Amino acid sequence: MTREIHVAFIEEKLKKAFDKLKKGKFEDRQLYHFIDRAMDDLKANPTCGIQIPSKLIPKEYIKKYKISNLWKYDLPNAWRLLYTIKANEVLIVSVVIEWLSHKDYEKRFKYKKR
Repeated sequence: MTREIHVAFIEEKLKKAFDKLKKGKFEDRQLYHFIDRAMDDLKANPTCGIQIPSKLIPKEYIKKYKISNLWKYDLPNAWRLLYTIKANEVLIVSVVIEWLSHKDYEKRFKYKKR
């Protein structure tokens, strides 16, 4: 039996922010297309990103979203898409948590002191 694969947003306000990119300025529309393409890739292969080691998952993600895994998908122009994978016997869902610029990604993961 083949499991269905879907992509969803962790919160409705994130979905609205994604939809808003489509109508924004050039850079926003470009980011919208990058994320949209990434979501197509995730539908084809949920593990196409890079898995973040458990010890590096930001504590706020674990606390707020109760996640046990985190993946990073590198978007063009140094953007990062962060997602978690939820699965059962019938369904696999890649759940988008957020997208960040490289600078914000480094801050989120405390790679650079500010």
